[in-house]
Amino acid sequence: MAQELKRKLTAVLSADVKGYSRLMGEDEEWTVRTLDTFKNVRKNIIPQHRGRVVDSTGDNLLAEFASVVDAVQAAVEIQQVLKAKNSLLPENRRMEFRIGINLGDVIEEGERIFGDGMNIAARLEGLAGAPAALALVRTTLEALRTDGPWLTLFPRESQTAKTAKFQVKLAERDKETSVSFH
Repeated sequence: MAQELKRKLTAVLSADVKGYSRLMGEDEEWTVRTLDTFKNVRKNIIPQHRGRVVDSTGDNLLAEFASVVDAVQAAVEIQQVLKAKNSLLPENRRMEFRIGINLGDVIEEGERIFGDGMNIAARLEGLAGAPAALALVRTTLEALRTDGPWLTLFPRESQTAKTAKFQVKLAERDKETSVSFH
């Protein structure tokens, strides 16, 4: 008899590098070294926001959080730190990360997660503008329930991922101001 699958509702963060294939084609060694540095930033920030890295292969990152607020706070901090690191690089070598966040049902099997909740987050990452942007579906945005000054909403139409209703773009913040939720 097959064991029953464990399901749960979770906030899934999916991220990848815009233009990763181009960067690898131009200079593989530099790209791998820079990606490792940037991965360490992401892997350090995620646990600080009560999340865990589920998978991290190539330029992809998949993480889960019990809270949408925690997922978005982690994404905001990741984008801010990586934007600062990118500012030190030549424009054609910058690694701009796209991040999608979805609150959805997933199947949990050991340390891995599967299902539409994860797949939607992965599709959303492709809709996130780079640099320093996130893409969320309406239900995730509603669960966030914040109107912080860093949050700007843009109606979003998409033929490839109709689940995306809004794109969330981070506003510029000075270095002394921290992002907070009300």
